[in-house]
Amino acid sequence: MSRFLSDRFASLEAYVPGEQPQDMQYIKLNTNESPYPPSPSVRRRLMDGEIEALQLYPNPDYTRLRQLLADACGVGRENILLGNGSDEVLSMAFLAFCDGTHGAVFPDVTYGFYPVFARLYGIPFREQPLREDFTVDPADYMKNDAMVVLANPNAPTGLSLPLETVEAILRANPDRVVVVDEAYVDFGGVSAAPLTAKYDNLLVVQTFSKSRSMAGARLGFGVACRCLIEDLEKMRYSINPYNINRLTAAAGEAALEDAAYYQDNCRRIMQTREDTARAMAAMGFTLTRSQGNFLFARHPKTGGGELYQALRDRGVLVRWFNRPRTADWLRITVGTPEQMDALLQTLKQILEG
Repeated sequence: MSRFLSDRFASLEAYVPGEQPQDMQYIKLNTNESPYPPSPSVRRRLMDGEIEALQLYPNPDYTRLRQLLADACGVGRENILLGNGSDEVLSMAFLAFCDGTHGAVFPDVTYGFYPVFARLYGIPFREQPLREDFTVDPADYMKNDAMVVLANPNAPTGLSLPLETVEAILRANPDRVVVVDEAYVDFGGVSAAPLTAKYDNLLVVQTFSKSRSMAGARLGFGVACRCLIEDLEKMRYSINPYNINRLTAAAGEAALEDAAYYQDNCRRIMQTREDTARAMAAMGFTLTRSQGNFLFARHPKTGGGELYQALRDRGVLVRWFNRPRTADWLRITVGTPEQMDALLQTLKQILEG
């Protein structure tokens, strides 16, 4: 640790992203990226004059991109906030809506950035244990004096709460913000974005990283009532009003104009997910009913860490969360059918060996 680091960050535990080893060629199923490239229209748009304009700042209002997102979500442009990935939107929400008195509450098994944000900003937080089957108990999130944060579908479990349950949590917390993180909603979930017209305490967060094949571009967005967006825009303009670069904004516009391409990719990924889940179940795996672009699985004959390492040694990367409740489980991104066939063959070799 540097001797210059502020004492308040001395014990901070940073978020650990999925590994990106360079020592060999891997089948990469550990970071929930799309196995399919962006649509051809995205490439054409990036080459069509945007590079020549890189000497200019982008318009900090991002008018066209916000309008296209608003049209896609069925809301007004004033209901859209843009972020450098959905992580930035989440970060701004923790900063804007929490403090030393009013903290945050979220599940104990969920996206690992939530406790990092809380610790970074000195926010008290509570991690509510999921049930034994990894489902959320809605009673844990009723009448909280804290910002509620729920990934829906959840990660790494892939399980979803129905919209009526989300709405019940919103009604039970009228004076606190409820954040619904929908990074994986396009793979079988149902978005809560329409509820933002009814509840002024709802912030829905989505990303272009998963279903729109733009993890490397870093683009996310929030949907909320006008007053919440104005609060978050105050944060954005106080940190970086040009938080979306010109190339990413152009790519986002092109992706939204080519929605059918991405919807078809989502259908392909969901079909591959179900096919792989059936094959793994036949091998003896236990799996959650994932509605994400990943599977969450364990096998009774081997621990999660052992299976993770055996796969890695054979050139297949998956994600292992070495914590008490998840140590026996692996999160496996859904790749192409060919990649998943290779995974299945490798699993068969390991289990038989």
